[in-house]
Amino acid sequence: MPTTNRSRKNLIIVVIIIFAFILAVTLRVGYIQLVKGEEYRERALSQQTTDTEIDAERGTIYDRNGEKLAQSVKCYTVYAYPSEMGKYDKKKKQKRLQTEAAEKLAKALDRDEDELKKMLVGKSGQKTIGKGLSREAAAKVRALELQGVVISPSTKRSYPNGTLAANVMGLVNDDNVGQSGLELEYNNYLSGVAGRMVYYTDTNGEELSYSPENEKYFEAENGCDIISTIDLVIQSYTEAAIRKACKKTKADRVFAIVMNPKNGDVLAMAQTPTFNPNNPYVPASDSEKEKFRKMSQQEQSDYLSRMWRNPLICDVYEPGSVFKLLTASIALEEGAATMHSSFACGGAKNVSGTVIKCWNTAGHGTQTLKQAIGNSCNPALMTMALSIGIDKFYAYMDNYNISGTTGIDFPSEGSALLQDRDTAGPVGLATIGFGQGVAVTPIQLVNAINSFGNEGKLMKPRLVKGIKNKDTGEVEKIEPEVVRKTVSKETADEICEIMEYVVEEGGGGCAAVKGYRVGGKTGTANKAEKGKYSNYTDSSCLAMAPMSDPQLTVLVIADSPRTARFGSATAGPAVQEILGKSLRYLNVEPDKKESNNEGERIEIPSVVGKSADEAVGILSGAGLKYDMSDSDREENFMVLKQFPEAGMQVKKGTRVFIYD
Repeated sequence: MPTTNRSRKNLIIVVIIIFAFILAVTLRVGYIQLVKGEEYRERALSQQTTDTEIDAERGTIYDRNGEKLAQSVKCYTVYAYPSEMGKYDKKKKQKRLQTEAAEKLAKALDRDEDELKKMLVGKSGQKTIGKGLSREAAAKVRALELQGVVISPSTKRSYPNGTLAANVMGLVNDDNVGQSGLELEYNNYLSGVAGRMVYYTDTNGEELSYSPENEKYFEAENGCDIISTIDLVIQSYTEAAIRKACKKTKADRVFAIVMNPKNGDVLAMAQTPTFNPNNPYVPASDSEKEKFRKMSQQEQSDYLSRMWRNPLICDVYEPGSVFKLLTASIALEEGAATMHSSFACGGAKNVSGTVIKCWNTAGHGTQTLKQAIGNSCNPALMTMALSIGIDKFYAYMDNYNISGTTGIDFPSEGSALLQDRDTAGPVGLATIGFGQGVAVTPIQLVNAINSFGNEGKLMKPRLVKGIKNKDTGEVEKIEPEVVRKTVSKETADEICEIMEYVVEEGGGGCAAVKGYRVGGKTGTANKAEKGKYSNYTDSSCLAMAPMSDPQLTVLVIADSPRTARFGSATAGPAVQEILGKSLRYLNVEPDKKESNNEGERIEIPSVVGKSADEAVGILSGAGLKYDMSDSDREENFMVLKQFPEAGMQVKKGTRVFIYD
């Protein structure tokens, strides 16, 4: 009997325990479902949720004729979620699976295995394994069937023309955000708005077949297309010409701008060395790559910054004698000179007790305004500048946008370096008058001189003429903008007459193009270094054509040329090549018919008494070649003798030797 009572008591205890357990489980389940149900539901969804960004397609940049300069191409991005690797696989430890994933991904993507292990093993959160991957690379990753690895469609920037117009286009970073050039200037238009895709996966990372109610897809808004003013053909002519000039002159760099003076359009803008924006972290040429490889890390960083920079817009240089066109225009407009004025040059001029020499220390004698510009006579230009006065002269610098910026649609535009108006004094004004002691950006100089070919109207230079909606095709036009009048039409016409004289009879003959009326001016200025002038020069040549109705202006600058130091020999041939090819490409009607007979006889002009710079231009303009000693190439010497002598009839292309 006692045994039976004890058994019954034990049974009751067991039953009570069971009921207590059931009650506890029931209460716990009820608590989880009723009180914590929403929280756990959200946790479950978050574990199953994959949130992936969808890149917007970046807008295309076109040249003026619809040729693609920059475009977005389809690619793939691989993301990894280390905490999801092996989370549901109890047979293998997570770190082991992370290590295996790193090894497999490294092999599939040709990546450094140790680098990927550092990214994945023992880590959490989203990791970007690879961006801009091809379809083939993405397929290799997909075939691995790795947990916690997601492949997302994406886009990357591609430049189908390689180095062409690279410093105008600029570059983007890994996130397709503009870093320089038009890519940066118009980034807000080009970039669009990224979308997002939120979906749900199983324990293996595969997308679930059903679609929960809060699965979302936010479509990306594609960026706008940009229609630039660049002409791909003229750009290619320009780049080929300056590469040739750089090689021939052994210059550090050569730059060039081609513009339409009537509307401010930049048709080409180029420099050497340049880079390939498809691979912007190495120089484009093999010789530069070798130099780059030997540099220190800091030197490489400085080199890349300089290589990506656009000096035609962002940097300044002393223009030398090309600036004399601006001084002459102010003198004509203000009545400080006329086309019939005469100027005496004895080889130097005393300005407030300071003797400033002309390049021709023997003097040019008495000369007209036109001849003074053709001779690049410093005393004549000093006389004009001093007659104008510093207040009016600086007011015209404002008028030409020399003292400010042009407003071109490009980031980090530089501004001119002018001596302070209050401290420049007569000596400062005199030197500025002939293009020394003033530094301008190339775009400022070209744009100011363009006004002479546009009846005195200064245009706002531009690199983009339209913004196109990628979806609707609607184009928002950016119209040419007249900034102001610089000088009257009469003065502009007189400067054009002077420019044409310089090419036909002076040192600008190096820019002459057969059949066309061309106007221009050369310039050579010693470079300032550490507060004083060095022996290195910036040598330039500017030309405009046809002078009957100007359509093109070309400026070429050679930075520190070695084989010759004056503009007619260094920059002139490149200007002639660019101008000639571009005029014919644009089907600009020649002003006159020229004989194509290569065997025609030419009378050799006299260049004795001229500067070497001017002599080279005169001979080139006459269809003759030139030569001089290697030592003479380094200085703009006075020509004392020539052979063959002036007046002789020779074949076109005959070489004339000039001596000091």
